[in-house]
Amino acid sequence: MVWQEFKDFITRGNVLDLAVGIIIGAAFGRIVTSLVNDILMPPIGLILGKVDFSNLYWNLSGGNYESLKKAQEAGAVTINYGLFINTVIDFLIVAAAIFFVVRWINQLRARTQLQVTPKQDAPAIQKECPRCFNAISIKATRCPYCTSDCIG
Repeated sequence: MVWQEFKDFITRGNVLDLAVGIIIGAAFGRIVTSLVNDILMPPIGLILGKVDFSNLYWNLSGGNYESLKKAQEAGAVTINYGLFINTVIDFLIVAAAIFFVVRWINQLRARTQLQVTPKQDAPAIQKECPRCFNAISIKATRCPYCTSDCIG
């Protein structure tokens, strides 16, 4: 009984779609991370004076280390702002890619959406009494509330 419920849940369409989305998203994230770390940041570091962003850190322990890796191996407390810069660039690329995909999908939806013509308003069945301003039947010749003439 529980096994069948679990099987029904896991094979439901939206659960499978979510699983596929997560797997594709993770793979896309790794591709973007590699793009940032291996392709974009080395030339940017070279332009900025041969800076390796992954080695930019502040050492809070007071020692002097050649690289972030050596500082971490020594147990030094560091603020790794270079890795943070890489992660921010990584995020911006992923966000831009998602933005353009969603924008493209929205444009496709707008093109394929049928143009629905608005319904014509139903003919009026009531009018307003010119004296007391109550709603009365359009066929009435005298207002039932104030008894005034309502012709015209």
